[in-house]
Amino acid sequence: MLRRPPTSYLLAAALLLGLLLWLAFGDLQRFRSEAPPAAQGERSAPMRVEYRLSEAEAYRPQLVVQGQLEPVHELELRTRRAGRVAELPVALGARVSEGERLLRLAPDALEAQLARAEAQLEQARAALAGAEELRRRELMSRPDLLRRRADVSAAAAEVAELRESLDQTRLTAPFAGVLDRLDVEPGEVLQAGDTFGRLVDDRRLTASAWVAQREVLGLEPGQGVEATLLDGSRLEGTLTHVARRADPATRTFYLEATLDNPERRRLAGASATLSITRDTRRVHRLSPALLVLDDAGELAVKHLDGDDRVVVSRVTLVDANAEAARVAGLPERVRLITLGGGFVTAGERVTAVTDTAVAADGGTGGAN
Repeated sequence: MLRRPPTSYLLAAALLLGLLLWLAFGDLQRFRSEAPPAAQGERSAPMRVEYRLSEAEAYRPQLVVQGQLEPVHELELRTRRAGRVAELPVALGARVSEGERLLRLAPDALEAQLARAEAQLEQARAALAGAEELRRRELMSRPDLLRRRADVSAAAAEVAELRESLDQTRLTAPFAGVLDRLDVEPGEVLQAGDTFGRLVDDRRLTASAWVAQREVLGLEPGQGVEATLLDGSRLEGTLTHVARRADPATRTFYLEATLDNPERRRLAGASATLSITRDTRRVHRLSPALLVLDDAGELAVKHLDGDDRVVVSRVTLVDANAEAARVAGLPERVRLITLGGGFVTAGERVTAVTDTAVAADGGTGGAN
């Protein structure tokens, strides 16, 4: 059997001992618990962010709600006295002018009664004239003269009453419009208060809607309204009424607008989308991605001051869609942080460079 020389064992032991000493005491610098002191003048560089200069612009925001269209004037036509329908001079669906006759009831004996009352009034007036002459000559007492005057007043009242009764047999249109419904036939007997038709004025329309309490602020009569119909066509109008008190059940406010209907289209009773133009505001247009929440959980925007320090300003969202948001509450000119805003905090000094993507995204800026 071949034996190893003793020197080989000694060499192996020496190598093992050297390895243990290196593991135990080698490169103590690497295992220090504290970092070595920084070299003199060596500091961390400020965070780099990109910005774009934004200037406030005039903007008229719009409130969009669903509304209902009704004619500006609509009236259920009723009789004021009983009678038999003698004439229907206007056909169903015809347009009529104000004061045009819609229905005539048979006058029966009213005309003869009126003629008799007018004759009696004339006789009473003649008797009064004679009595006044006698009184002037002191040939009639004052009580007799007063009785003659009372006779004249009674005859005049009877004439006025009969004339009004006769006028009530001739029913006329209180305003210009369309005879939208006619419920009677000639010869039919009506009682006082019976409905015989409906008159609609559709030259203008009333649009009504309900808006949430957070949206009613800033709405005032006189603001412009545009109604979009189901077929895509539009009508122009004006806001005419905004309720002062919310509905207690829904906490919404009622409003009305008057719309022009020059073509007199059949739109009464239809629905429409109303766009109400609010008063002009100064806003900044930016990407929705630039909106953040401040420490209080309110909507805010990060921008830079004159010393390149980060400022977090609370804003009011005026309008927004998938492409852009318009906010109020910022200075007229402001440097909006468009890139890197998510890595900096209020008051931090940064290295600010111009946003190179402004032209590419239409001036709204990029994401944080």
